[in-house]
Amino acid sequence: MEALAGLSIIIIFAILIFIFILLYFIPLGLYITAYFSGVKLKIFRDLVGMRLRKVPPTIIVRSIITANKAGISVDLGKLEAHYLAGGNVEKVILALVSSDKANLGLTFERATAIDLAGRDVLEAVKMSVNPKVIETPLVAAMAKDGIQLKAIARITVRANIDRLVGGAGETTVLARVGEGIVSTIGSSASHKNVLENPDSISKVVLAKGLDAGTAFEILSIDIADVDVGENIGAKLQTDQAQADLQIARARAEERRAAAVALEQEMIAEVARQKARVIEAEAEVPKAIAEAFRSGRLGIMDYYNLKNVQADTLMRESIGKPEDKREKE
Repeated sequence: MEALAGLSIIIIFAILIFIFILLYFIPLGLYITAYFSGVKLKIFRDLVGMRLRKVPPTIIVRSIITANKAGISVDLGKLEAHYLAGGNVEKVILALVSSDKANLGLTFERATAIDLAGRDVLEAVKMSVNPKVIETPLVAAMAKDGIQLKAIARITVRANIDRLVGGAGETTVLARVGEGIVSTIGSSASHKNVLENPDSISKVVLAKGLDAGTAFEILSIDIADVDVGENIGAKLQTDQAQADLQIARARAEERRAAAVALEQEMIAEVARQKARVIEAEAEVPKAIAEAFRSGRLGIMDYYNLKNVQADTLMRESIGKPEDKREKE
């Protein structure tokens, strides 16, 4: 009896496993839901085939039901192919439904291409219906009078379905608008002109066709705020004057150093001349002594020479100014 009871448990367990596997490969609930939703599916070819192809039937079937209820015809095989390619089937179907209601003319092929390109196709459709506002960071530029202006712009864009694949993104739009703002402010003769007519910036920038080659269509560019910044022109002039002053000081210091060097050289030369004079004067007593010994100079001649020297010194002293004589 015990063996029979154990065998019954095994059989029941095997039957449960078989039923679970059968229901996994044959999702009867999805088949019934699709049937009453007006979607004709074949159990073995479609539902069981999806399981064997590693495609979740729930996503595919519910997407087909959504499209069918919206009046959009979608091929089951193309949905499976898009899923296997790594696409988001549910977003593609929702984007097609939204596009159909808004009369945007989005096709299944273009929707799948946009999705596989890495863009959010549903968000793109929503942006086509409801434009998006992008705010630029603070853009600083200088007018011709040297006054800096800081502006913030709000860009209203709408997704361009035809250029979503291969078109540039928001970063390119922001960069182009920022460049246009800098160019417009820089070409203004005075910052007052920009402050008086800030809409002139948006008109000039919008006329440049900055949305070319992007995934968006620029509807409007509005200047949200314009503030006066620094007086860049005056600051540059001050910096230039400071630099010129530093250069002048350096050149003056160079000339002073050259003059000091020349003065030192002249002092050294005078010292050398004095040394030569002292050396020459030191030879005089030797010459007089030699003249005495050789008899070429007598005692009376020597006294006459001394008298002449004393007379010369007296005349030099008389010829000097009084202040110099007092110092001596």
